[in-house]
Amino acid sequence: MARKDKDFEDDGRVIAPMNVEGMPWYDSHRAKNKDADAEKNAQELKKIGKKETFHLILGVLGAALAVTAVFALGYLLFILFCQYVWFRV
Repeated sequence: MARKDKDFEDDGRVIAPMNVEGMPWYDSHRAKNKDADAEKNAQELKKIGKKETFHLILGVLGAALAVTAVFALGYLLFILFCQYVWFRV
């Protein structure tokens, strides 16, 4: 049963943009504005300082080491299982 929401208000968010080149409703002005917004966001990302870069690198290394530790622990537990349970004669 579908819920009928009579108090729907459009908040202006775009979930899936339908401004696709080649379609009859394509608006090139909207596409240019989107490119300008993307360029503005890229420029904002370039303003990262040394401290933020250092913390970003530490976070990435920490995540990579955590994943590596989980795989190493799994490998170690598998070896111990094989040695003491599976291959026990």
